[in-house]
Amino acid sequence: MTSPLPPAALRVAAAATAAGLATEVHEMPASTRTAVDAAKACGCVVAQIVKSLVFRGATTGTPYLLLVSGANRVNEQAVAATLGEALVRPDANYARDVTGFAIGGIPPLGHATALATYIDTDLLAFDVVWAAAGTPNCVMRLEPQALRHATAAIVLAVK
Repeated sequence: MTSPLPPAALRVAAAATAAGLATEVHEMPASTRTAVDAAKACGCVVAQIVKSLVFRGATTGTPYLLLVSGANRVNEQAVAATLGEALVRPDANYARDVTGFAIGGIPPLGHATALATYIDTDLLAFDVVWAAAGTPNCVMRLEPQALRHATAAIVLAVK
């Protein structure tokens, strides 16, 4: 008999189901905290890993969630120009407060606060991507177009 998922992962699984996503949360034996670790654990390329990155608008204080390919770094100035305000990288406490999850396990949905969500155009090139599911060891396999639809994410070039 397998052990049950951690409470944070169960919340993500419930949010995914409520959003109509056909996915299962998997608890991996090794950490999936970084994109490289997650790709190794999931048996995919780093670009198929969804990094859920939280930013704060410098002027409005609006929390933004960027769903970014694991192979990409966010060009904050370019994204800020698109959003219409500079971005601030908040600390881990802010990220936990607005999402309900710790960095390394932040999923693309099921957050404590409604977040303006943007998805990296590069993720949409894949049939399947993998995202954190609430803990540094839990992941879920997703179709990127379904993820975009479920999160109402706006497509954005992040590089």
